[in-house]
Amino acid sequence: LPLCFPEKLWKMLESDQFRSIWWSEGGKCVAINKDLFEVEVLGRGVCQRVFNTQHIKSVVRQLNLYGFSKVQRDFQRSASLPEFLSEEAATSAHSQILYYYNPSFNRAHPWLLGTCKRR
Repeated sequence: LPLCFPEKLWKMLESDQFRSIWWSEGGKCVAINKDLFEVEVLGRGVCQRVFNTQHIKSVVRQLNLYGFSKVQRDFQRSASLPEFLSEEAATSAHSQILYYYNPSFNRAHPWLLGTCKRR
């Protein structure tokens, strides 16, 4: 039987094959480098395709259908101008990183994976 979306996602996160997707927040969130993911995962040929799409919007739609919610990253801002400017540069680099959370999708609790059902 083909794997459902959460199972594919889990296998990708546990594999060392992909640099564009990883566990974040101690295994509680999924982090996706959007630009790298589009090339590394969605840009694969038909025979090597992980998902049946070439579009990040479709992957995000699947995340939402399976109960994942987007997590906003809050950065503390410095008062000094040089530090603020360097933080701005770091934040813009992080803007292409998407973070998603699902309480039933947790690296420390793999048995919860079966409770990730499509809405």
